[in-house]
Amino acid sequence: MTMTISNPVEPAIVSVENVRHFYQKGGANDLLVLENVDLILRENEIVSLLGRSGSGKSTLLRIIAGLMPASAGRVEIGGRPVDGPAPEVAMVFQSFALFPWLTVLENVEIGLEAQGVHAAERRKLALAAIDLIGLDGFESAYPKELSGGMRQRVGLARALVVHPAVLLMDEPFSALDVLTAETLRTDLLDLWCEGRMPIRSIMLVTHNIEEAVLMSDRILVFSSNPGRVIAEIKVTLPQPRNRLDPAFRQIVDDIYARMTARVVGAASRDGAFPGTGIGMILPHVSTNILAGLMETVNGPPYDGKADLPALASVLQMEIDDLFPIAETLQLLRFAEVEGGDIRLTDAARKFANGEVDERKKLFGQHLLSYVPLVSHIRRVLDERPSHKAPKARFQDELEDYMSEDYAEQTLHAIISWARYAETFAYDEAAGVFSLENPT
Repeated sequence: MTMTISNPVEPAIVSVENVRHFYQKGGANDLLVLENVDLILRENEIVSLLGRSGSGKSTLLRIIAGLMPASAGRVEIGGRPVDGPAPEVAMVFQSFALFPWLTVLENVEIGLEAQGVHAAERRKLALAAIDLIGLDGFESAYPKELSGGMRQRVGLARALVVHPAVLLMDEPFSALDVLTAETLRTDLLDLWCEGRMPIRSIMLVTHNIEEAVLMSDRILVFSSNPGRVIAEIKVTLPQPRNRLDPAFRQIVDDIYARMTARVVGAASRDGAFPGTGIGMILPHVSTNILAGLMETVNGPPYDGKADLPALASVLQMEIDDLFPIAETLQLLRFAEVEGGDIRLTDAARKFANGEVDERKKLFGQHLLSYVPLVSHIRRVLDERPSHKAPKARFQDELEDYMSEDYAEQTLHAIISWARYAETFAYDEAAGVFSLENPT
C-alpha cells in the first residue's frame, strides 16, 4: 500500500476544485462544512470518500450530482461545469428512496420516463436492470413487500438503468444488517469486476474503513468539522479481497492511524472536537459506554492499551461508534489516542478498578477540570443565590459558536455526564439546571 496521486494517463470524469460549502445558521456565523476540497474521479475506478459523520462527505456527493450548489469552487463532469442536476450521474441513497405506491418495475422505470424514453423501451431497459441486480421475478412487487436488501437492489437498478457515466453511492449499505450488506457489496463488486455494469466509475461515501478497503481503488480520507481531504490512499490488492490478509489489515491499521493522528496524544490537548473552550461541539456518549470501554481496555488481554482496529472488530463497532468514545475519554484525560491505539491513563485504570462512589467522584473531578462548559455551568450555578439557571441561557450562548442542533447535542451530553457525576442537576420538564446540594 502506498500513498499516491492518480495515474494522469487515465482521463478524469469528475473534477472537484477548491470546493467550500457553508450551511446557513440564520446568524452572523455560518457553519463551514467543506473546506478547499480537491479531488478527481478517473475512468474505471472506485473511489471511496471515508470519514466520520460531520465530515461533509454526503454534502460533497450532492454537490457533485448537481443537487445543491457549492458555496465556492468548481465541479466539472466530462469537462463541463456542473450547474444543476447532472445527467451523467445517478445516485443510490442510504434510505432506498423508493416510491411506495409504485411497483419494482415502475420504480426502476421512473428515471427513464423523466428522460422521455418510450414506454416499450423503458420496460425493456428496466427488466434488464432488474435481472442484472438479481430481482428477476419481483417486478410487480411493492417496496413494502421487499426486505431492506431487496429494496436497495431496486435503488441500484433504478440508478443503473439510465446508463450513467458515474454512479454515486451515499452509504448504500449502512441501513442493512451485516450479512445482507456483505451479500450486496459482494454482488456489486462481482458485476463491476466482470464489466457488466453500464457505468464508467463509482464514487462511494462510507464511514466503514473495512468497506472502503474492500471496494476501492483509491480512498480519500476526510477530516471533520470542516471536511477536508487529509490523505489519499491507493489500494492495489487484487479482487476479491480477504479481510484476514495481512496486507489488507495493514491498510486498515494505517487508515486508523491517519484518522487518529490529529488527536495525537496528548493529555494536554482537546483537539478531537471542533471549537475551543465552551464552544467545543461534544458528542452524546453515555457514561455507561465510557465506563464499559475503560473496563474493556483495562482488562485482559489489553492491560490498558489496545489497537483500535482490533478493538473495533471485537466490539463490532464502526468508526462513528468507536472514535467518539475514545476521543471523549481523551478529552476527560482518561485515555490517549495515537497511531491507531488507545492507552488508558492512570486515572482511567483507577476508575475501572474503583467502586461506584469512587468512580463518580473521579469522573466529576475530570469533568470540572477538563470540560470547559461543565465548569462554566457550575460556576454560574454557584454564583446565583438560587443556584438555578435556565437551559436557554446556555443554549443561546452555545449558538454563538455552533448550530442549534450541535448546541442541543452538546448540552445533552453535558447533562448526562453531570447527572452521573452529581456535578449539577437538570429538570427536563422545567428546562432548568440546579445544584441539589449547593456548598
